[in-house]
Amino acid sequence: MLKHRSSLPLAIVIVLMGSGCRQDMHNQPRFKPLARSDFYADLRSSRAPVDGTVARGDLRADTYFNTGMLPGTNNAGDYMPFPVTLEVLARGRERFNVYCSPCHSRLGDGQGIVPSRGFPRRPPSFHDERLRKVPLGYFFDVITHGFGMMQDYAAQITPEDRWKIVAYIKALQLSQHATPADIPPGQQVPSSRPEFRGDPPSGGSLPEMNESSQTGESK
Repeated sequence: MLKHRSSLPLAIVIVLMGSGCRQDMHNQPRFKPLARSDFYADLRSSRAPVDGTVARGDLRADTYFNTGMLPGTNNAGDYMPFPVTLEVLARGRERFNVYCSPCHSRLGDGQGIVPSRGFPRRPPSFHDERLRKVPLGYFFDVITHGFGMMQDYAAQITPEDRWKIVAYIKALQLSQHATPADIPPGQQVPSSRPEFRGDPPSGGSLPEMNESSQTGESK
């Protein structure tokens, strides 16, 4: 008898806990996406946006900035939608190295790590004559929608960063086809190797370069 009395509180606790296990959160009154609904005349549970409204961050008033195509056409434009500065190129290089270099390599020659590991088709080199002549909007469109075996990167890279990558691609192309006339006065073609003061740097501290090495002047 004593044994049954001692188990009574435990049984009460179990009953109370069981009564709280309901499926209200699982079977809540809601519409499932694209499911039929008798509530609306068109029988669709998914509703169209209210006329005149735009989702936050989805207003694409500048067609060229968001597509790379000249407004009202399917022709790629050949100009940047904002000025190209050192900061723009630095950001473009950082994004290029993250998303593009695995296939295109950091030089843009198509010799990235992915093709070297048995990828069935090597990406074209940005330094080919054909790609050196394409308009800037072409690169933006390819990044946005993909091309061939290349996936699109619209979800990973914002439109602004896509343009910055485009600017860096053009800088890569120029770096491989520059002429002496393109080099600022006082710099050599090719640039001389950096010369360090004292022993070679070990990685524990920043290296100190000679002033002539920093300015590109020859001895």
